[in-house]
Amino acid sequence: MRRLAWIAVASLCLVAMPARSAGLLIFGEVHDQPDQQRQVADEVQRLAADGRLAAVVLEMAEAPRSTAGLPRDAAEAQVQQTLQWRVWPWDRYAAVVMNAVRAGVPVQGGNLPREQMRAAMADASLDAVLAPAARALLTGEVRDGHCGMLPEAQVPGMVRIQIARDRSMAATAAQALQAAGPRQTVLLLVGAQHASRDRGLVLHLPASVAPPQVHVVMFGSLSERLVADERRDAKFTPQADHCADLRRSVAASAPG
Repeated sequence: MRRLAWIAVASLCLVAMPARSAGLLIFGEVHDQPDQQRQVADEVQRLAADGRLAAVVLEMAEAPRSTAGLPRDAAEAQVQQTLQWRVWPWDRYAAVVMNAVRAGVPVQGGNLPREQMRAAMADASLDAVLAPAARALLTGEVRDGHCGMLPEAQVPGMVRIQIARDRSMAATAAQALQAAGPRQTVLLLVGAQHASRDRGLVLHLPASVAPPQVHVVMFGSLSERLVADERRDAKFTPQADHCADLRRSVAASAPG
């Protein structure tokens, strides 16, 4: 695994394939920004119309869920049931999913199944999967993502879950790419941290996925600290400060 991670890190220095001809097109989004989801849905529609879209892989559904076999006119409720859509707001991602389904393109869950997360948290072998620099970035991300309020003893386990999720999504995308036809594209939609070339799932792609096949797209200034091949403008929608809300909630529930 260290060798694979080194190969992926080295790929940061290579020129990535243009988005329109990439075999694996990764979109790293900020989940509460509707214009980003709209742009990805448009990309799904364009690639499908060109006959180039082999599959859509999502962080928002768990592996190995897939819409393969569903008819193009499947109802949204049937699609949600097939993907076991649980946590993520459906309205936010419905166009991404349904544009693929209507085109006869399978949508696949890539995320680590919920029932495997406890085992991943306890799997100390995951500590050695990434180079120290990449692991340090993930560790900082975990702390920030929990608003600096996660007990330090829980940080290593949460980092392991992040690594396990990246490995699951990388494996699903690689399998979809292997099944794709010539000059076809697999589109992978994940959170921006998962997409970042310096810490995310690209580091876990198998050696069979050559670095020039992969193109990572992110949006706007929200992703400036992350590593991508391309940044696209997107309308920013202000959101509530969830960390401030969390701190207020904790303070209100504290005794005395």
